[in-house]
Amino acid sequence: MATDCEAWLNANPVESGNLSDSFPSGDEDNTFTGNVDNEINGNWISAPTGSIHEARLKAKVKRRLRKNSSRDSGRGDSLSDTGDVVRSVVPPTSPKGKLLNRRSRMGKGRGLPKKGGAGGKGVWGTPGQVYDEDKVDVKDPNYDAEQENCVYETVVLPLDEETFEKTVTPIVQEYFEHGDANEVAELLAELNLGSMRGDVPMLAVSLALEAKASHRELTSCLLSELCGCVLTAADVEASFHKLLKELPDLVLDTPGAPQMLGQFIARAVADNILPKSFIDGYKGRVDCEYARAALDRAAVLLRMSRWTGLRIDSLWGSGGGQRPVNQLIKEVNLLLKEYLLSGDTVEAERCLRELEVPHFHHEFVYEAVIMVLESKGNRTLQMILQLLKSLCASTVITVDQLRRGFERVYVDMADLSIDVPCAYSLLEKFVEQSFDTGVIDKKLRDLCPCRGRKRFISEGDGGRLKLSSY
Repeated sequence: MATDCEAWLNANPVESGNLSDSFPSGDEDNTFTGNVDNEINGNWISAPTGSIHEARLKAKVKRRLRKNSSRDSGRGDSLSDTGDVVRSVVPPTSPKGKLLNRRSRMGKGRGLPKKGGAGGKGVWGTPGQVYDEDKVDVKDPNYDAEQENCVYETVVLPLDEETFEKTVTPIVQEYFEHGDANEVAELLAELNLGSMRGDVPMLAVSLALEAKASHRELTSCLLSELCGCVLTAADVEASFHKLLKELPDLVLDTPGAPQMLGQFIARAVADNILPKSFIDGYKGRVDCEYARAALDRAAVLLRMSRWTGLRIDSLWGSGGGQRPVNQLIKEVNLLLKEYLLSGDTVEAERCLRELEVPHFHHEFVYEAVIMVLESKGNRTLQMILQLLKSLCASTVITVDQLRRGFERVYVDMADLSIDVPCAYSLLEKFVEQSFDTGVIDKKLRDLCPCRGRKRFISEGDGGRLKLSSY
């Protein structure tokens, strides 16, 4: 650098007068004193005045070059032979620039990811690549010959009493909705019941005692399906022993528990999941009156099935949704006939609830109105009207079911009038009284059909009698 500065100064001599122009007053001239000893680039020298000016000039050029090099780093400024500053155009060589440049340094490629997308952090390979099983290396220092034939299985902890009830109760309650015993068997097989296996029938029967008759029928079918695949005959027998002991507590929630438990026992014996000696084993050894009542009920049912041919397999009946339509229609007609004989509205309401067919109550309304039209008597009309009013007030029959029942009668009036000629007049009378008592609304009353009147006198020919007779 010093050699360049000397070459430039020799080529461009500077007068002392120009120095005052190049340095502003109060700037760099103030840094030099009149002393002989001066500091130039950190070195104290003693020189004449001409050499001092020359040193000042060299220092100024050095500062200028240093400033330009810091401002334009990477440009490659240099001095030519004539003393001019030459700036060579050189691309920046900053390491930061290299990092930001994402182009291939090899000068080839189409910009695709490396290794076809299989490289990088957290990547397991190219999409769709299937790895082979790792082969065990016998020479591996971590190789253990005893682990070669090991079989690993998932260990499920056995359920305790609290966890058992929380886990199995939802399974049984869902079974009451869908009625699929195979699904319940699969769910129970996935659990490690352990010592709680014998409590499954007990829990199912306890829940069924508080449910409907159709749910009790499903419970009996469930016990028959589970015995053999999930439960054993000993588990079922142990559950009924526990149920007989806990009858005093079950009666508090379900007063009819002894009779229903006796029916469960009789059904289990009929399904061959309980031994026939189960009831005989308690003879003379029962102190609880509730247990005695349950065992007596089971013995009576088994005796009736043996002597009178009572079918215990249909002891609970079948649910409303599972019965055929013809059977439901027969039961509805039987219910109405019993009501007309007894006149007990409460009993009729109870029997209708036990059918468990709220979606089929329109058939009940339809059959009731048809019975009014066929009876042709005022007593039947008043009793059916009283029954419908009571059922609508207790919301056993909904407004929608009542409307559908009446509309079905309106549609079938043309066929009904063939068997009952005065059906139209009877229907109008019944509909008017139903509207007066608040059973139906005005809109449903206005839909009631009426028979077209037969005109014996023409209304457009001056009142002359028609020749044709009716």
